[in-house]
Order: sequence, then structure tokens, then C-alpha cells
Amino acid sequence: MSQAQTTIVADSVAIEKAAPKPRTAAGKHKDGNGINGTVVTLIGLVILFSGWSLAVKYLNVPSYILPAPTAVWNALWSGIAVNPTSPLGYYLPLWGTLKNAAIGLAIGSGLGLVLGSLMAESRLIEKLLMPYAFALQSLPKVAIAPLVVIWFGFGDGSKIAISSLLAFFPMLINSFTGLRAVEPERIDLMRSLSASRFETYRIVKLPNAAPFIFAGLDMAVVYALLGTIVAEFLGAQQGMGVVITQAQAVTDVAGVFAALVILGAMGILLHSIVRGLEKKIVHWGERGRK
Repeated sequence: MSQAQTTIVADSVAIEKAAPKPRTAAGKHKDGNGINGTVVTLIGLVILFSGWSLAVKYLNVPSYILPAPTAVWNALWSGIAVNPTSPLGYYLPLWGTLKNAAIGLAIGSGLGLVLGSLMAESRLIEKLLMPYAFALQSLPKVAIAPLVVIWFGFGDGSKIAISSLLAFFPMLINSFTGLRAVEPERIDLMRSLSASRFETYRIVKLPNAAPFIFAGLDMAVVYALLGTIVAEFLGAQQGMGVVITQAQAVTDVAGVFAALVILGAMGILLHSIVRGLEKKIVHWGERGRK
């Protein structure tokens, strides 16, 4: 495009982003629900742990079936209140799991975004790759995990491969859907300005697909963590999956629950990080305004 045409497109995009959004009563109601949702979550946790404690105490549930919350807390604290470099704590296993999950997330989500973009731009590539993508997703990952371990070994390679595999499909489908959801009028406008396909992709399609991409990333980040844990169950020297396996071997159910609590907290933290990034980057989207 010429300099004048580029300026027109940039100005139109800037005006659209800067346009004030109407603050409706429904929007206020949603914000109120967000505040009340935190209170409801805390109340739910209090009810859950209270019911848990009462059930264990008055129903005489054996500790090897369901430990008391205090036993889980003691096991959790024993792994937290240590030196971060101690092999007896949770820090080193958690770091190993998060490191492999992060690498797998970057590889899987990156490939998903690239292939999703190619399929959205070309019907031929879509017809060529989409059936294989769905076939790969339909395979049970637990069943193919041993095969991945054989290919990549018991080191970090198998953990990264499985986490990449689980993170790939959500990003692929969401990016493909978001890029295909662009209004035809915007595409026609870019064509009338003699924009190239890459300029149309960068200026119109990619910003339009950004909320979809972050929705896929929101799922992929949790799936990557899950894939790493599954690989660690099959054979590893370090990681939260190893911690759970070792606790199961000695019937330390409280230790298993403590590790699960840490993984659940990590899932919530990663979800919050993705949503925070989305609110800063995709501030014009519906999810970004919530």
C-alpha cells in the first residue's frame, strides 16, 4: 500500500479502538457479579473444608482413603517450609514441571497458531490438514504417551512432546475460527486499498482473532501442565508427577492431596496470568473488558 493508504487504515483502526464503549446496566451487573463471585468462592471453600472435616471425623473415614484437611495442610507445609534447593521440598519438582510445561506450551501453541493461520488463509491447506488434526486430537493421549516416551526417552523430551501435543489443538482451532470470523466488509475494504494478504492478516484478521487466540491459550496452558504430569507418571527423575507417584507408593494419601493442591493452585495462577495479559492486549474484546 502507499503511504496515504497506510495512514488511512491506521487512522480507521485507531478510531475504532478509541471509540468509547457504552456502559450499560448489564455491564455494571457483570462487574458486580465478579466481586460477588470472589466472596461466593471463599464461602464455597469454607463450606467444602468444613464438610470435609466433619465427614472425616464423624463418619470415621480411614486416613488412607480420605485424610483430614489438617493432615493435608501438614503435608503441604512440610514441603513448603524448607529451603528451595532442598530435594525434600516441592520447589525443585514444581520448577521442573513448570519448565517443561512452558516449553511445551510455547511449541504447541506456536505451531497451532501458524497452522491455524495457514488453514484460515487457504482452503486447500484446510482440507489437507484439518482431518489429521481431528484424528490426532481424538487419540487418547494416555494411550500414546508410552509411545512418545519410547521415541523421546525418559528425559525432558517426552514431557515437552506430550505437553506440546495437548496444547496444540486448542490453539489451532481457536486461531482458525477467529481468523475465519472476520466480517467480509473489512476484507473488502482492505482489498479496495490494494492491501496485500499479509497486511490484511496483520491489520484486520489477527486483531479480530486475538480474543479467540487467548481463549485457546487459556485452555492450552492448563493442558500443557496436564501433559507434563502425565509424562512424569510414566517415568521421570523429577517433577510433581514423580512426587505423586512416590507418595502413592508409600500410601501417603495426604502427600498426594498436597501435591494436587499445588497443581490446582498453579492452574488457577496460570489462568489468571493469561486473563491478565488478555485484558492488557485485547482491551477491545468482550473478554478483555470483563
